[in-house]
Amino acid sequence: MPRRPRRFARRLGRALALASIALALAFFGLVALYAFVDPVSTLMLARAIRGEPYERIAVRLDDVAPAAVAAVIASEDARFCVNGGVDWNELFKVIDQADDEGPARGASTLTMQTAKNLFLWPGRSAARKAIEIPMALVLGQAWSKRRLMENYLNIAEWGDGTFGIEAAARRYFKKSAKALDAREGALLATALPNPRARNPAHPTPWWRRRAALIETWAEDPAITKCL
Repeated sequence: MPRRPRRFARRLGRALALASIALALAFFGLVALYAFVDPVSTLMLARAIRGEPYERIAVRLDDVAPAAVAAVIASEDARFCVNGGVDWNELFKVIDQADDEGPARGASTLTMQTAKNLFLWPGRSAARKAIEIPMALVLGQAWSKRRLMENYLNIAEWGDGTFGIEAAARRYFKKSAKALDAREGALLATALPNPRARNPAHPTPWWRRRAALIETWAEDPAITKCL
């Protein structure tokens, strides 16, 4: 290889290495910060950059109705209390069932969703998932289960421009998150897979049946034993 291309390759390699180190330091710095400070998701930042308003009212976990917390866990990650951020059994099952078009469903835990919402971009891709998994493992070690759940509930999207369970409770049920009953918590939980298309205040018959099922699952005390 001529000298000039070799010199360029070395410089490019050094630049990429420095960029990787800078990104890693930024990630670990934010993980440490968000252990104590209310986090801001990438979707919130994107809206702010575009000049679009959004609503988010951060609350402590004690200020969310326990039935609503249990419903979210039952709906999104029933093994939240026993996995370390990644549910390997579920992940391998999804990979084994994937066809040529890719997995038919996701295997994201609440911790993985939190990592994605805080640090990554929306949408599905193998590249994003490859970054999301180690990030989730770090969050699973760095934060307590209570802090993970608290941060997730404060950044989850519940409609266009509505982030966090407090803003969602006020928007859809005209009450605080602490005042939600079991049915309302279940309706909010079942909206999470498609929050911009589902209005918890006006559920379809299928959605009401799904919420009733989630409400039953959420009664299991093991769902929230780590909180």
